[in-house]
Amino acid sequence: MSGSTRIVAVGAAQLGPIAKDETRAQVVERLIALLRRAHARGCKLVVFPELALTTFYPRWYIEDEAELDRWYETEMPGPETAPLFDEAKRLGIGFYLGYAELTHEDGARRRFNTAILVDGDGRIVSKYRKVHLPGHAEHEPWRAFQHLEKRYFEPGNLGFRVADAFGGRIGMAICNDRRWPETYRVMGLQGVEMVLLGYNTPIHNPPAPEHDALSWHHNTLVMQSGAYQNGTWVVGVAKAGVEEGVHQMGGTQIIAPSGETVALAVTEGDELITADCDLDLCRSYKETVFAFHKHRQPHAYGLITGTAGVVSPEDAVKIDPALGRKA
Repeated sequence: MSGSTRIVAVGAAQLGPIAKDETRAQVVERLIALLRRAHARGCKLVVFPELALTTFYPRWYIEDEAELDRWYETEMPGPETAPLFDEAKRLGIGFYLGYAELTHEDGARRRFNTAILVDGDGRIVSKYRKVHLPGHAEHEPWRAFQHLEKRYFEPGNLGFRVADAFGGRIGMAICNDRRWPETYRVMGLQGVEMVLLGYNTPIHNPPAPEHDALSWHHNTLVMQSGAYQNGTWVVGVAKAGVEEGVHQMGGTQIIAPSGETVALAVTEGDELITADCDLDLCRSYKETVFAFHKHRQPHAYGLITGTAGVVSPEDAVKIDPALGRKA
């Protein structure tokens, strides 16, 4: 990597459990501590997890709107998060931060699972709202814990944006987005060179406990494949450890465009891992095996955007007539 002018020193700032009664100010102090550690290692960009300011509250069924509202940010930065922005600006470090957003748009109160990208001057340069919401919307008390993202958020309405920042093309995603190849591909088609991705993922999956033993494998698999198939770095950052009785998997890692993990967290607490990410490494994949303009055949992918779920072969032909063409 010597001689490259596009090396970004990245810190993946994993968080250990956040207690339900832990204040925003206490959490922000933890984030600032990781930020300072990253600065000491020469980092220019730090990535925090999904919903990094609070415990993962979608595990509880909440009916009272006032109680629910306390988990959301109505401005960014706000009084409690301003110290993070101030310290990042002082240190000259940018960051990705996931949080719950409560906003007013189109005459309505709207809730999103959101992430922002902040540059080294403390300015928000891009915002992303989670598209692929997992879990359920109705009360399901039979579960060991609930996953009510479909109740507390609506699907993101900003798409998968790519921003020119930190000397390259930077995209964002959140948690369940990492499992869907469309996430990476939409950004890949915009020339993305680094995908920043925070997550909170329990090891146990109540509807499909047979998957529990494969949690870490699936987590790494989807991020590595997304990186390789789109010739991009992927920085996946977890909330880890046992939080309010729920074991979060961790597995924070930094993945190269080759699909290889180059840095991996080894604890379930607040931990910083770092890597010098050479954005020029993307070129050998983007210009050869995954040179999209040479090899992709969009005419054959009609079903990708034509339907959300599985359809019969007969209905598939209606959506994509090429499937019914005689050989």
